[in-house]
Amino acid sequence: MLIGLLTAVAASICYGTGSVLQAVGSRKSARREAAAAGHTAGQVTAHGGPSLSSTAQAAMTWEFIVGTVLDFVGFGLGALAARLLPLFLSQTVISANLVITAVLSVKLLGIRLTRAEWTSIAVVCSALVLLASAAGSEGSGHTPISTHWWLLAISLLLMAGGTVLVRLLGARAAILAGLLSGLGFGALGVGVRVLNGIDPFALATLLTDPALYAILVAGIGGMYLHTVALQIGSVNGATAALVVGETVLPGMIGVWWLGDASRPGFAWLAVTGFVLAVSGAVAVAWFGAAENAGKDVPAPADTPAQNPALAQDRVS
Repeated sequence: MLIGLLTAVAASICYGTGSVLQAVGSRKSARREAAAAGHTAGQVTAHGGPSLSSTAQAAMTWEFIVGTVLDFVGFGLGALAARLLPLFLSQTVISANLVITAVLSVKLLGIRLTRAEWTSIAVVCSALVLLASAAGSEGSGHTPISTHWWLLAISLLLMAGGTVLVRLLGARAAILAGLLSGLGFGALGVGVRVLNGIDPFALATLLTDPALYAILVAGIGGMYLHTVALQIGSVNGATAALVVGETVLPGMIGVWWLGDASRPGFAWLAVTGFVLAVSGAVAVAWFGAAENAGKDVPAPADTPAQNPALAQDRVS
């Protein structure tokens, strides 16, 4: 249990740091493209969302590249945690990257968090302590192969359909993109748990398991949608929506189908911690969306010193 918890915490730190660095890279790219193309040409779709070229350019900044490397490290650590802990615990601890994101965004994005946001973050942290105290053993993860095919089909539907929907909604889709990316990462966690050919290792079994391809689809799609969310909305709001997506359904699936359980007599504490963690994340998303509403597009500048308005930007 201790090794699993430490692994999940390390994954959370990697993901949180990576999110902020990706946000820095996305915003830097958006400002440069706005300066070069009259603020909108080539940067957004007809619906106000980021174009594919804009997203690709954001991915080429050094901040985004380092953030992506951290995401891959976090993915590996998170996959290990999903094999060592109940999903309701591993996914929730990993989702605490919201705290890392919030703290680092103050330093790297010139953000000031409101009292309500700090309170919500404190609720999430307290809930994680309750969850860790109540968690019992993880389930076996053995499921029929038909379940793996269903996971692949649902992952394809969520990522492909979600991408189309987000592009249609444009600038209004920040929270939705964050939520869909979270569902993708949640599907990834479930896929890691049920994946065949790991213990004992069997390459042929691994490569023929649909869950492996569900992991790839959900992981790549989730990263793309998270990038879009960071481009068009609040970094903390998008991350909080991601938290909801990657914790609620995977946690329920872990309990209902994979045999995850709390310690005997501590089910009430696990439920309380889980509800508080999700509620705290929703609160951060809510306050973040409210703070982000009505913001003007920042004038082209690469640093807060060049653009004083950017220095006062509130990511909430």
